[in-house]
Amino acid sequence: MEDTIPCTTSTAEQISLRSIPSASVSSMALPNQQTVDYPSFKLVIVGDGGTGKTTFVKRHLTGEFEKKYEPTIGVEVHPLDFFTNCGKIRFYCWDTAGQEKFGGLRDGYYIHGQCAVIMFDVTARLTYKNVPTWHRDLCRVCENIPIVLCGNKVDVKNRQVKAKQVTFHRKKNLQYYEISAKSNYNFEKPFLYLARKLAGDPNLHFVESPALAPPEVQIDMAAQQQHEAELAAAASQPLPDDDDDTFE
Repeated sequence: MEDTIPCTTSTAEQISLRSIPSASVSSMALPNQQTVDYPSFKLVIVGDGGTGKTTFVKRHLTGEFEKKYEPTIGVEVHPLDFFTNCGKIRFYCWDTAGQEKFGGLRDGYYIHGQCAVIMFDVTARLTYKNVPTWHRDLCRVCENIPIVLCGNKVDVKNRQVKAKQVTFHRKKNLQYYEISAKSNYNFEKPFLYLARKLAGDPNLHFVESPALAPPEVQIDMAAQQQHEAELAAAASQPLPDDDDDTFE
C-alpha cells in the first residue's frame, strides 16, 4: 500500500480526466456488462499461456464472483473495483480464457482497450522472448494507452529470467513490476500505476485494500529484495545494442 497523499482536486476533475464515460465504455466494449456510475476502464491482459494471467485476476475475490463470460469473443470479463482517495474506480479485466494457446488473439479482444498488462513468467524464458510480439499486437489496435509489464511467479526458486535481463520495458517506456499472483506480492501495483495514468494524477492512491484470496504460497522476501535491488541497478546501465533481449 502506498503512503497516504491528500487528494488535491475533486473526484470529477481527478478520475474523469482523459476517460471515456463509463456508460460509453460499457456499451462499446461490454455488450452484456452492467453499467456503473463511476469511472470504469477496459483493461486487456495479454501474454503467453501459462504465465498466470487468470490466476492474477482471480485473486480479487469480488471480481471473481461477478465475472461474466462474453461468448462472442470467448473471454471472461472480471470487474475489479478499487477505492482511491478520489473515489471508486473499476477495471473491466479481460481474460483470454486460454485462447492465446491456439494462436494470436482476435482484434475484438483489444478494441476499445484503455490500458493493458503484458505478463510473462520469470521461470520460462520463452514467455519473456515473446513479450515484444504481444506488445506489437497490442499497440497495433490500441494506440497510446498505458501499459504495465509484469514478471510473474517470482515466488518460484528456479528463476530463469533474471531481474537484470528484463530490459524491454525500458526500450518501450513501459512500467515494470515483479509480481507473484499466488502470494499476492505486488498485486495492487499494476492497478495503481494504471489508475494514476488514466486519471492523470500521480498522487492518486488506494485507501482500502480489495478482498484478496488467501496466499497459496509464501515468497522469500530476502531473495526478492535482492532481485529488486538488481533491477534498480540494471536501470542505470546502458541498454543492449540489439533488439533481442539476451540471456547469459
